[in-house]
Amino acid sequence: MPAVLDRLAAVLAPPFCWGCGADARSGQPLCPVCRGRLRWLGAEMVRLEGVPVWSAVAYEEPARSLVRALKYRGAAALAGPLAAALAASAPARLLAPGTVLVPVPMPAARRRRRGYNQAERIAAALADRTGLELRDCLTRGAGARQVGRGRQQRLSGTARDIALAGRPPPSRAVLVDDVATTGATLAACAQALRRGGSGVVAAVTYARTPGR
Repeated sequence: MPAVLDRLAAVLAPPFCWGCGADARSGQPLCPVCRGRLRWLGAEMVRLEGVPVWSAVAYEEPARSLVRALKYRGAAALAGPLAAALAASAPARLLAPGTVLVPVPMPAARRRRRGYNQAERIAAALADRTGLELRDCLTRGAGARQVGRGRQQRLSGTARDIALAGRPPPSRAVLVDDVATTGATLAACAQALRRGGSGVVAAVTYARTPGR
């Protein structure tokens, strides 16, 4: 029955492109034109605040629209296509057997307002595609939001906000998030994991700010 309802919905309200609003193919969040505008970053990794990070695409349009829809417009289903991009393009060593996916945490109050943590949704979809374990073992306090803060403010504030919670950290962890900007949040997460005993910590994100 759900499949029938999905097909009916597609007829009554055809899928649209989150980038430009044009019609898109069923199951595709972007139209062919906007898909062609994505700037793929290749297999090269960067180090942000000491954390090896790989990202699929540059954080510019239309990737920015996808991320913002997932985060602010309730489009939780977009986690699937974003995870698919990670699974298809990430260096094999990052998602090798034995790796455990750890979603970047979100303050509890913000999660209640949004209804979900977009990093956890992406990590869960990535775990489904790769067969890797998902371990939600980090928590985040209600510190100030990162947007608009300087580098030192981000680093010092975030490091205080993030801590281990519940399950022990894995020996080999790959953090999962939607976007990498300064790397402050990823660095704070990596620091908490290493304090708890993780020996190897890297990160994958759907997008990365150009120049990072």
